[in-house]
Amino acid sequence: MVDLDLLNYLEGFLTDNRKVRFLEVLKNRTNHLTVAVEDVFQFHNTSAVMRSCEVFGIQELNIVEQRFGKNIDKEIAMGAQKWVDINKFETIGNCIDNMRAKGYQIIATTPHNDSCLLHEFDFTKKSALFFGTEKEGLSEEVMQQADGYLKIPMVGFTESLNISVSAAIIIQDLTNRLRQSNVNWQLSDEEILEKRLIWAKNTIKDIKRIEERYYLEHQ
Repeated sequence: MVDLDLLNYLEGFLTDNRKVRFLEVLKNRTNHLTVAVEDVFQFHNTSAVMRSCEVFGIQELNIVEQRFGKNIDKEIAMGAQKWVDINKFETIGNCIDNMRAKGYQIIATTPHNDSCLLHEFDFTKKSALFFGTEKEGLSEEVMQQADGYLKIPMVGFTESLNISVSAAIIIQDLTNRLRQSNVNWQLSDEEILEKRLIWAKNTIKDIKRIEERYYLEHQ
């Protein structure tokens, strides 16, 4: 449960415009879809995917650091991480298990011949969209455990797109269709309160001192 007194206290340090903006953005946030990236070697692509999640309203990004370790952290400090929840996993198996425990179906984005075309994809089901490395694509483990496969229709000679481009196209299409549907895709009231509290903390300078003062006053 969110500490409403703390939330009200911290939001007192925000401008009215900032508080209104938080609510406007949160109205379009969703956990109905989530994104997972697997061992992306070119770190700027991870950052680009994160920004696409933020821009198009996907609240959580899941990052698997099975091969390239903590170097990805360098790219998680570029701004959008203040507004998107970053979940990190050391193995793809842990990530898949976590997604399934949350009720997501596992969708592998791939130009695989049996893939569902983007415009035919059933977005009404909670889905975790997995994106793989630039050269190798998704691991065999993801491909074997996937509940479905998804691809972008292409009519040229090139068989695949850069991961950041693919993610942007797929996320934009699915979130746009989702918002025009009758699916219950929005965050719950409790989730919105949680995000308001986190975003307030991420916005306020010297937040540690301000929180300490709050707890001293409310002992």
